[in-house]
Amino acid sequence: MNARQDTGSLGSPALYEQVAERLRSRIYAHELAPGAWVDEQAIAAEYGISRTPLREALKVLASEGLVTLKPRRGCYVTELSEQDLDEIFPVMALLEGRCAQEATLKASAADLGRLAGIHADLERHAAANDADHFFEANQQFHDALQELAGNRWLGQLIEETRKFIKLTRRDSLNLAGRLRQSLAEHREILAAVQQIQPEDAGRLMHEHILSGRAALAKLHTSR
Repeated sequence: MNARQDTGSLGSPALYEQVAERLRSRIYAHELAPGAWVDEQAIAAEYGISRTPLREALKVLASEGLVTLKPRRGCYVTELSEQDLDEIFPVMALLEGRCAQEATLKASAADLGRLAGIHADLERHAAANDADHFFEANQQFHDALQELAGNRWLGQLIEETRKFIKLTRRDSLNLAGRLRQSLAEHREILAAVQQIQPEDAGRLMHEHILSGRAALAKLHTSR
């Protein structure tokens, strides 16, 4: 990545969009931790770009709520409060619960096979106590249900809300026993989808999301 790419080209993302995606990934991975100051000069030097595309990228992330631009103080990674989490997770639980319900009504045999394959990855990563890969497979499972639901309005709301959930969701797996608990919850959700029980699938997904919030609360209390 270099300054000569600043304007981008037709058919490819503009440079600031590429930078935004790289920073977004670093925020979700906590390489840029919640509440951390974003050192624009250091990042521009690291990426070999000018400050202009970097600042445009930060504006994009600010519009998504992932960073906060403070006049005369610079840019900071968003840090969610306990109240924020208490308000966000129930909304996500409602959305993903509905998503699981709709997906169950539409899933074909091939779709069920795909979900079972993703769940097999969850089982494997849990057995290895690999929280990072478990998190990735978990995201694939939720994405697959969202795709099966085929409700673009629901999908848009989930994507917008998930941006904030992802700031903390990986953390809940650090609580002792949470990875195994999450796996057990996924087993129940998959079974409900396979048995074409939409109401149960929706309820179990709703409970699964709120269970993640409870795990975060316990983790924060223990610190």
